[in-house]
Amino acid sequence: MVLETSKLLSSDPYTENYRPQFHFTPESNWMNDPNGMVYYEGEYHLFYQYHPYSTVWGPMHWGHAVSTDLIHWEHLPIALYPDENGAIFSGSAVVDWDDSSGFFNGGTGLVAIFTSADGPKQTQSIAYSTDKGRTWIKYEGNPVLSDENYPDFRDPKVFWHEDTKKWVMILAVGNHVRIYLSDDLKTWNFASEFGREAGSHDGVWECPDLFALPIGETGAKKWVMIVSIGNDDAYLEGSRTQYFIGEFDGNTFINDNTTETVLWIDYGRDNYAGVTWSDTPDEKRKFIGWMSNWKYANITPTKGWRSAMTLPRELSLISTPEGVRIIQAPVKEINSLRKEKREWKDQVIGADSENLLSDFRGKAIEIIAEFELHSAAEFGFLVRTSSEEKTIIGYDATKQEIFIDRQHSGESSFHPSFACRHSASVKPAGNRIPLRLFLDWSSVEVFANHGKSVMTDIIFPSSTSEGLALFTTGGDVTLVSLEMYHLKSIWK
Repeated sequence: MVLETSKLLSSDPYTENYRPQFHFTPESNWMNDPNGMVYYEGEYHLFYQYHPYSTVWGPMHWGHAVSTDLIHWEHLPIALYPDENGAIFSGSAVVDWDDSSGFFNGGTGLVAIFTSADGPKQTQSIAYSTDKGRTWIKYEGNPVLSDENYPDFRDPKVFWHEDTKKWVMILAVGNHVRIYLSDDLKTWNFASEFGREAGSHDGVWECPDLFALPIGETGAKKWVMIVSIGNDDAYLEGSRTQYFIGEFDGNTFINDNTTETVLWIDYGRDNYAGVTWSDTPDEKRKFIGWMSNWKYANITPTKGWRSAMTLPRELSLISTPEGVRIIQAPVKEINSLRKEKREWKDQVIGADSENLLSDFRGKAIEIIAEFELHSAAEFGFLVRTSSEEKTIIGYDATKQEIFIDRQHSGESSFHPSFACRHSASVKPAGNRIPLRLFLDWSSVEVFANHGKSVMTDIIFPSSTSEGLALFTTGGDVTLVSLEMYHLKSIWK
């Protein structure tokens, strides 16, 4: 079959309309969930759900890219193709340090664990690589795990549990997750299940993850379980990702919160199926998500390629009055893309104020700001503006909410619920609101209160909509500090 690729792409790669400049995208065609994320011998591996023959979802393969810094990526050939067991759905990869699988003649190597999808039948299979992930050998005993009682039986995330000396698999099974254990990555035994009554069930559960993190500088740790939720037409939000905080003993996860407690990774519309890298060298927990939503993912207005990943983020835990919560920060390597800094301090901004940003235009920008509340009911930034378009990133002081308004952000006719305004609770810190924003050619990411609340949205403005402005309604606000940077492309 001939690939539907280059004839649709620009003669200058990565400059097509809407093509992100500092977010990962496939060279061409369709991409969704991140898969197989592992660090090994100096490289971060990013595999992903890939359809190489179309810009819409189809028979899934694993695309593949590697990076030394999580920012600049080298595209590699397709890693895994469909086979007699089915298409290659989502999964994970691990370093088999002690050759527990027997695949590496006493050495080390990579093992991928993935869902084989053959029509309605979903089973778990494995493959291994002896050459740093460049080629893969599928295990002749595939599938290694199946259960005909569950039609939704997918997305294995595997990790080594040091205390019990076992491999642990967490697997999405319809409305809950199941945990399996193994000594050799080939034979798996059921251990426990979690979630039939816990958290949000606004859609089918998918793409789980499970890992431990320290709570600030306390030395104490908690376990974090991430679970994504597929789109249900009954809910405007579409697909999104929740998390749970609790304890895990190598066998069973115990939720710290009540069953009705719902905690979201991201309050925007476009961060789904995110999971974390295994075996990172600095022991930091690094996360990336698919920057789209199943409500409209197949029909977004790009040509020749479709979908991007979020910025890679470092996840941490903090104690709050409501309990232990995740905070997120872009990986520090993003700073390497900054160009010359523009800076302002101690400016009172009112409805009639001159636009401080009138001479600062662009489509790939980082903004770091801190506001002090006064009389303004709302304030924030207008980005990607023109006479007809604008995306609003603001704070509602009355409701104490950060919001993104993409009702006039550009092209939105492809889906009736795309043009919308949505929000997340953000309480002032000492009467101040710190914001960090990343603006790319077709996305905005907002980190409020140092990552306590995060929002990610894709947008599709005209290429000439490059204006920026500060705004207030109902009064004044003090701009305590503002830094702005144009960001370099990762592709040049």
